[in-house]
Amino acid sequence: MGANDITLIKQHLIDPVICIRCNTCEATCPVGAITHDDRNYVVDADKCNLCMACISPCPTGSIDNWRMMPKVKAYSPAEQLTWDDLPAELSEAQLAEMGVDASGSIVLDQNTAVAVTESAQGAMNSVASSHADVMPKYGATLPPWSAAHVYTNLYGPKAAEKTVLATVTGNVRVTEVGKTAGSDYDTHHIVLDFGSLPFPVLEGQSIGIVPPGLDGAGRPHHARQYSIASPRNGERAGYNNLSLTIKRVLEDYNGKPVRGVGSNYMCDLKVGDTVQVIGPFGSSFLMPNHPKSSIVMICTGTGSAPMRGMTEWRRRLRASGKFEGGKLMLFFGARSKEELPYFGPLQQLPKDFIETHFAFSRTPDQPKKYVQDAMREQAASLAKLLSDPNAYFYVCGLKAMEEGVILALQDIAKQAGLNWDAVGSSMQKEGRLHLETY
Repeated sequence: MGANDITLIKQHLIDPVICIRCNTCEATCPVGAITHDDRNYVVDADKCNLCMACISPCPTGSIDNWRMMPKVKAYSPAEQLTWDDLPAELSEAQLAEMGVDASGSIVLDQNTAVAVTESAQGAMNSVASSHADVMPKYGATLPPWSAAHVYTNLYGPKAAEKTVLATVTGNVRVTEVGKTAGSDYDTHHIVLDFGSLPFPVLEGQSIGIVPPGLDGAGRPHHARQYSIASPRNGERAGYNNLSLTIKRVLEDYNGKPVRGVGSNYMCDLKVGDTVQVIGPFGSSFLMPNHPKSSIVMICTGTGSAPMRGMTEWRRRLRASGKFEGGKLMLFFGARSKEELPYFGPLQQLPKDFIETHFAFSRTPDQPKKYVQDAMREQAASLAKLLSDPNAYFYVCGLKAMEEGVILALQDIAKQAGLNWDAVGSSMQKEGRLHLETY
């Protein structure tokens, strides 16, 4: 066995106990080292370059786990997919049995050890250093400077309280009944009340719901993550409750029939039922709080949840007469009007409070229109906001929309004579462009 085969590496792993399967890490990883199945998210040691891009966006900290391992003995993705818990750290004795001592020396036999050469160690350090500051290409990992103080991980597998029980006080369908009622259009607005238990949240955060029962392998279901759709002072102002926007899942991405465990459980809940909740999660997808700050919201489907929370908080502030807000713009996409959550209430918002621009891709006898198309139609307004340090952009929905939205912003910037690379980089560093796609 050669020296390179038993080099000691710092292997990146994801804790399956804490992970809420939000897909942030996989979506963020620039080298495709992270993948998942229906149980776990895992890291391929052969692809991971220690760039750290996935660390900061993770809402739970499950991503920040490491094990010193001989490279040839690194845990494979297939092995990680079977885990219920992270393996323990290897002891010095175990490392020695594998041919490596704890200092990183390679043990050739009982009497001889060959240290990792300075040049090899320097090369390893160089790789880690060159990637240490890499971040997602445009999405910010820092919140707006004026965002309110956020609380995270108050309840969860490794918190003092594992879960908190919330009571269902409302479950209302918020999509119209279309011609093919039941499958495509079944989206629910669900209200959960926490009673006297503290559960502080902000717009843009999410929670985890733990469905009851066991999965196909006989293990407890892992938590499902849902974005909060209500403002910080409750779905009903002054109450310790929050709301979620959940679409019933009845088919997979390939169109095959499947009943989504979490979504069907939630959509079928009755008033008075109780659910197990963990969280809250999220510390960057937060709204600005300083006067005259503008917000551009771009979403599809249930990606509207955080946008609803932000819009309602600004509406309440406006009604109080104690806050002077900036411009609000909403670009909302769905396949049809019937499939768009909250379509009726959105139509009733004052035009001088918010601009709403809808994009429907499956309207009969009409050309397909996506959110990026609606954005290009408002290029003049968006170009001004791209240059405004007090304007913040939020994108939430299916992963497929992200590229189209970024390309639209790039085109709008170029048409206005702006350098998109400079603008996009600045918005990322200043917490002005937030991407939450799945």
